[in-house]
Amino acid sequence: MDAFIFVCLILLAIVVVMAKEYVDSRRFLERKLEEIYADYGTPPRRNYGAEELAHISMYYQKHQKADQIDDITWNDLYMDAVYQRMNTCLSAAGDEYLYYRLRTPAADVEELEKMERRILLFMEREEERRRLQRIFYQLGRTGRHSIYEYLDHLDLLGERKSDKYFFWDFLVLLSIAGMFLSLPVGLVCLFGVLCHNLIDYFREYRQIEPYITSFAYVRRLLKGGEELGKAEIGGIEDELKAVKEACKSLRGFMKSSYLVSGTRQGSGNPLEVLFDYLRMLFYMDLIRFNRALHDLQRHMGEVDRLITVTGELECAVAVGSFRKSLGEGWCVPELCTQAAKSLFLRAEGLYHPLLKEAVPNNLYAGRGVLLTGSNASGKSTFLRVVAVNALLAQTVHTCAAAAYKAPFYRIYSSMSLRDDLAGGDSYYMVEIKSIKRILDQVEREGERPVLCFVDEVLRGTNTVERIAASTQIMKKLAGGRALCFAATHDVELTKLLGQEYDNYHFEERIEENDISFPYKLMEGPASTRNAIALLRMLKYDERITAEAEAMAERFLKDGSWW
Repeated sequence: MDAFIFVCLILLAIVVVMAKEYVDSRRFLERKLEEIYADYGTPPRRNYGAEELAHISMYYQKHQKADQIDDITWNDLYMDAVYQRMNTCLSAAGDEYLYYRLRTPAADVEELEKMERRILLFMEREEERRRLQRIFYQLGRTGRHSIYEYLDHLDLLGERKSDKYFFWDFLVLLSIAGMFLSLPVGLVCLFGVLCHNLIDYFREYRQIEPYITSFAYVRRLLKGGEELGKAEIGGIEDELKAVKEACKSLRGFMKSSYLVSGTRQGSGNPLEVLFDYLRMLFYMDLIRFNRALHDLQRHMGEVDRLITVTGELECAVAVGSFRKSLGEGWCVPELCTQAAKSLFLRAEGLYHPLLKEAVPNNLYAGRGVLLTGSNASGKSTFLRVVAVNALLAQTVHTCAAAAYKAPFYRIYSSMSLRDDLAGGDSYYMVEIKSIKRILDQVEREGERPVLCFVDEVLRGTNTVERIAASTQIMKKLAGGRALCFAATHDVELTKLLGQEYDNYHFEERIEENDISFPYKLMEGPASTRNAIALLRMLKYDERITAEAEAMAERFLKDGSWW
């Protein structure tokens, strides 16, 4: 009787511990979700490691197509930082799809209108948005690597069979049966078989461990898909239908993968610990892994579709949050398909979403724009302002502006270049290769026009050849189906290109040994310069600044340095 009471107390203690764990986990979940709901419409606070940013691009790499944003343009525009400013996604599917979205400009209105309907739905209907945010949070991320990095390597495992696992399981049962004939012999045999199974299990498990992570994530995707299917949210019926169909195709995987990824280790639950040993000694999860692997390999398309639809929905939630975080400083762009014949870009209150105290500018460009101005006056930043907003317009249907109107463009830049030490290219060689790729795009026939941005054309060579070559390159761009924005310190270009480009400039204000920049776009070429004035402000030797100023004035007057 005492033994019975003792066993009951042990079972009661286990039940109490499990109940407490369950209650604590539910409380933590609800607290976390309340934080997520409250953070909607605020800039994200997430920190990214270099390794994390590397695998966020995997969905994009698996779904490459023509006219996506190339690496040069992405890096020129600091789009990693723009992505981080926008990304409030809670799942790996959302993280990776948003990155893909920002690198994949839409080519027609229909695609953007479909996205806009999703964005507005979750901006306006808080209950539905919160329902999805709960699903996305529970889906979570994959850890150190993208799910595509695991799925891509499933074929490397080859055809896995479970015959040997069944053989050793049979020996375990045979050893147990042998204990009834001879206890010592049976125990020795059982101990030997179990030792073999344990050692062999860990050797086999190390081979498949990375793939178990992907199995666990696919299972969570399927569970999230099932929850989405139950949500019955009006306005996204097509997406929910696609999710249901994918989940239906993957039911076999869901069943066969249960023991592979259904148990979370490290909770300390005595029953789970006991079950973990049984799984290892009888190869239970390895056997189920092989079955699940076979099911998953037959339905990789459905997994990709599930990730895509989940990513699309979470991307819409993230874009809505981004819009709200900009306050009143955003607009839905007006993109014109019929305007490919007449190139233009019109914007009001245009600014950069990464700048905390940005100065908005208005712009109407009916042809190419040539920007001049002194150092640090805002030329390069303005190029990025226009480029980033043009990209956001065609990717997430959102601009940091009061109004934006333009055709659909293919977007390229040549701005933040540097020497290629590994490839052995000088700065000039890197620069002319970068510009050549833009010229090649302009010459493609039957395509959308090019919107391009060039900062300091051919800065890597001597003045005479730079001005001559820059003039011809810029004329070539203006004569093709391209709208070009370029910044330069070469004031000669403002006259040489006066027939092809509109001149704008930024200027500075120097008062009482102090310099300030209003960052307001002004018509016409720059008429001031500040390089020597900045030397004087930093207390350079007066002989240096005086002689330099005299030389500059002499050159401007006579066209000669001597």
